Formats: sequence, structure tokens, C-alpha cells
Amino acid sequence: MRIPIVLGGVVLAVCGCASVAPQRTAPYDIPAAWSVADVSATPGTASLAQWWLRFDDPLLARLVSQALQANTGVKSAEAALRQARALRDVSAAALWPNVGSSASAQRAMAGGHPTGNTFRAGLDAGWELDIFGGNRSALEASEANAAASAASLGEVQVSIAAEVALAYITLRNAQVRSSIAEANLASQLETLQITQWREQAGLVSNLDAEQASATAEQTRAQLPALRTAIEQSAHALAVLTGQPPAALSTVLAAPGPVPQAPDSLVLGIPAETLRQRPDVRAAEYQVRAAVARVSQAGAALAPNFQIGGSIGLAASTLSTLASRASVVGALLASVSMPVFDAGALRAQVRSQQAALDQAYAAYDATVLAALQEVEDALIALRGDRERFVSLQRAAESAANAAQLASQRYGSGLIDFQTVLDTQRTQLNTQDSVAGANADVSADHVRLYKALGGGWRPDGDAAPRPDRNADQGSPS
Repeated sequence: MRIPIVLGGVVLAVCGCASVAPQRTAPYDIPAAWSVADVSATPGTASLAQWWLRFDDPLLARLVSQALQANTGVKSAEAALRQARALRDVSAAALWPNVGSSASAQRAMAGGHPTGNTFRAGLDAGWELDIFGGNRSALEASEANAAASAASLGEVQVSIAAEVALAYITLRNAQVRSSIAEANLASQLETLQITQWREQAGLVSNLDAEQASATAEQTRAQLPALRTAIEQSAHALAVLTGQPPAALSTVLAAPGPVPQAPDSLVLGIPAETLRQRPDVRAAEYQVRAAVARVSQAGAALAPNFQIGGSIGLAASTLSTLASRASVVGALLASVSMPVFDAGALRAQVRSQQAALDQAYAAYDATVLAALQEVEDALIALRGDRERFVSLQRAAESAANAAQLASQRYGSGLIDFQTVLDTQRTQLNTQDSVAGANADVSADHVRLYKALGGGWRPDGDAAPRPDRNADQGSPS
């Protein structure tokens, strides 16, 4: 199914004539469904706003909530949104008359002698008649910029939530792997003790004891690296939540399992997914702002009409200003029109048209990147699920083999090298299972991020960039 994501056309007013931007069509097809059809999915988007709750981990939920409130990136994006909304209010004010007040005192002199005083007080007003829509276009651009800034805030929130979840999964995975290494180390140390006893009894050679010691020390060497990963992940989580690096060390010290999301996913059709991603919405609003700026540049070529006036009181003394003052007033109407500017205004129109083309290209790139991100996340999730199942079976077999090897070695039926091999295999497969389990959880996080989960858009859906619908301009 071919869905035009970007349609188009913009009409510019240029003093009695209109020039139309080239029409464009979508350069790609939006698929009707995602390519990975075997991923269990249910339609809907409601649960994506707080997808981390699906992991059923209260600590993770608390960390994400804290990060969305205290993270420095979120605060910066919120400040940018407030700035954009203030600039929108500035543009809106240009549509209204402006009124000011004034007061003056004058003392006249002639031949070194005062001839009289004059005191004045009054109000001044001016209004630019936005006949050709320049100010309205400026307001539309400011509104679109404010909406794009709100979507950019959403994009930061989506990224921060995903970063917190991934750091938390990394920490829990390192804790699980550390427990696995410690358990295997304890088993290997028992084997080493038995081997040393057998060596003392003259049943085995020193080679077996040295091999057992080497295996145990190799396992022990993994522990410092895992502890480092745990501490660094805790530091990352603290900074993400707006705290000093060591602030969460106590909270995260107790080991816990890697959080797991349910197998069922909340997936919409691709077109719906694009609409709920904040970066796509931000790109849509940037196109809308660029369209408005093109119209604003075109309006600058048209005549400018202004009206103004003043009304006030005048008196010869300050005490009579409120009682016996004269009422004075003035009314002014003016029109101005560019006659010769060496092509500066028309060049500004071309500049804004080029900026619009850039906005369209940025929108196209954002949409394509969004499609790829979701497809890649789905493929990774499917592959890691399959890998996890196979590794689970391998770990079960490795554990059985290690147990049998230990029993047979004790009975003198096999050599010690077989015992060491089975122990190494058991450790490796258990470690791989833990890693694959964490990869599946991380794949869920990346998928929810790719689907645009983690923010709540305000209001209705953003306007789609329209490249075919012509917008008329004053002539």
C-alpha cells in the first residue's frame, strides 16, 4: 500500500503574482505491516506512554519517573519549550495595536527671559494592518516552532527513559553474571581441594592440581570486571536521574533479576507508529514552520499599511493639566512599498524556499530512519529470543555434563581434563544465557523507543506536511 507521507506545494505572494513551489511525491512506500510477522503483537498505543511499567519492576519505574523530572537534558528541553512559547506570544502580539503613554514639560525662553511653559500628557497608538498576511504567517511559524519544541521535549523524554532502562538492565545483568561466576568459582574451588587431596594421596599428578587452580583463577578474574560494570551502571543511573554518581550505590547494591517484559507487544501499523514518534512530529512541524516563513517572505514584497494616532492634554501649568487643559489629537495613515532593494526581498523568498526544501528532506530522512529503527529492533528481538532458547537448552546439557564428569572422575573413569572442560562449558553457557536474557530485555526497550513510547503528545495529531495542496497568497 502506498501511503504518501509527504505531499506538497506552497504558493507565495509576490506583489500581484504567485509562484508555486515544485510539487513532490513520497519517494518510498510505507508498508502495510512490519516485516517480522511472527512477533506476538496486539494493536494499540495506550500502554506505550509508560512502557517501562510492563517490566513489572518498581525500582525501574521509580528511576525512570525520577529521570523524566530531574534529568538535565529534560530540563534543558523544557526551557527551550518555554522559550519557543514566549516567542510565539511575541509574534501574536504583532497582530494587535500597540498603545503607549507619554508626558512632557517644555519651558520656552526669549532674550534670557521665560516666555511660557507647556505641559502635555497623552496616549499614542499604532497598528500595522496585516492585509497580506505577513504577521499571520510569522505567528504560524512561531506556533509550529513551539509545537516542534514540544515534540523535541518528547524525543528527549523517550531517549532518557530508554537510557535509564538500558543502564538498569546492564546493571542487573552484571549482578546476575557475577552470581553465576561466584557459584562456578565455589564449585571449582571444591574441585581444586579434592584434586589437591588426591595429589597428596599420590592418586593424581601435580598437573591436575595446577590445571584446577588455573581454571579457578580464570573464573575469579571475571569478578572485578563485573563489579566495575555494576558500579559504572549505578553511576550512569544516578547521573541520568539528576544526582551525583554515587547517590544510588546503596539503593542498587542488592542484587536483583534482569527485568523482563511480557512476550506480547503493542504494535500499530507502520503509518500509525510514525505518527506517534516525537521526532517525526517535530520534523512535520518544522516543515509547517518553513511553509509559513516562505509566505512571510512573500508578503514582504507587498505594500505595508499602518495607521496611528495620538490623543492628549496640553496646559500652560501643571495644576491646570487636569482641569482646564486643551485636548489635542492627531491621526495618521501611511502606506509603504519596496521600490528598489537590489533584489534583497526576492532573494529572501528564494532563501526560504530553499529552507523549505531542507525541511522536506529532513522529514523524509526522519521517516526512513524511523522505519529502519523499528524493523531493526524487531529483527533483533526475534533473533535474540531464538538464541536465548537454544542457550537455555545448552546450559541444561552443560550442567548435566559437568555433574556426570565430576562423578565419573571421582570414580576414576575419566581424566581430569574432561572435568575441567565440562566446568568451563558450564560457566560459559550459563554466562551466555544470562547475557541473552538481558539482550531480549534490552531489545524490548529499544523496540518501545523505536515505536515512540515514553511521551504523551499534547492535543491532536500534528499536521502532515502537504506538498500538493496549494496555499493561495494575496495578489
